[in-house]
Amino acid sequence: MSLTLRLLHGLPPEAAHRLTIAALRLGLAGAASDPPDPILQSRLWGRSFANPIGIAAGFDKHAEAIGPLLRLGFGCVEIGSVTPRAQAGNPRPRLFRLAADQAVINRMGFNNRGADHVAERVAAANFRGVRGVSIGKNADTPLERAVDDYLDCLRKLYAVADYFAINVSSPNTRGLRALQSRDALAGIVEPLQEERERLAARHGKRVPLLVKISPDLDQDGLRDMAAALRSHALDGVIATNTSTSIAGYETELARSQGGGISGTPLRDKALSAARLLRQELGNAMPIIGVGGLMSADDVNARLAAGANLVQLYTGFVYRGPALLADILQRLNPPPRR
Repeated sequence: MSLTLRLLHGLPPEAAHRLTIAALRLGLAGAASDPPDPILQSRLWGRSFANPIGIAAGFDKHAEAIGPLLRLGFGCVEIGSVTPRAQAGNPRPRLFRLAADQAVINRMGFNNRGADHVAERVAAANFRGVRGVSIGKNADTPLERAVDDYLDCLRKLYAVADYFAINVSSPNTRGLRALQSRDALAGIVEPLQEERERLAARHGKRVPLLVKISPDLDQDGLRDMAAALRSHALDGVIATNTSTSIAGYETELARSQGGGISGTPLRDKALSAARLLRQELGNAMPIIGVGGLMSADDVNARLAAGANLVQLYTGFVYRGPALLADILQRLNPPPRR
């Protein structure tokens, strides 16, 4: 571990994260030493990705470091999750490292500055690259009105987004995962697709809609989700969010008063989910693989299992830019599906 990472890991996790974002904004993190390798380019939804490695939602919640993250060498940046109105999120402490396990537990609760603020920040980003936006509902919005929040985010952020991730799987907003059921998901996705057609006509571009799912769905649940994704003709799926159910980590989750676990303990669950989804979905629907990607070997395994793109979070927390550089050096060219 570098001296910089050792110093950061000496701070409370949320303070270290804020300092990292500040350093990125100030240009202190540097830039990729080599130009993008054309063989690693991916093209999905009519958009070109310099490489298939993205930074996951939750890292740059407020769209503060889009340019610096792309300059580091990421192929895309996913902002958020964003809610229509700014909200503080859950009480602190709400971010915990399990360093011995190379894991993180978070119960942040969609803390963000709101869709209007994020739209301004994304529009101001001065480095070209793919920018996704993860959208969710405000904590005080009843589940039966959740669709209104997703629609509000879609309208406010449509002009600046390259794709949307419909987050119905965070464990940190009460009841949110209930929106993954077939009927509830239809009540979110269908109005979003209808509104997307109106916005596409107005803005002259069609922005893809993806759904981010939980790793805690069992095999039957994953098959049901795949069937729902197909029936709604969604543009892709992000697999997976954090987990609330990994054997051996019940005590740590209870000690943190809930939340979801990411990093090494999530790797096998997320890998299995990507593999099963690819079997169920065939080759047509793109999959973004997330969860437990701590090395180049992990990334290559996820791509081989069926992911078109992947996203880092916890691995980047523990290894920093060196992880991205190592992945890009050792990455197998993305499969052509």
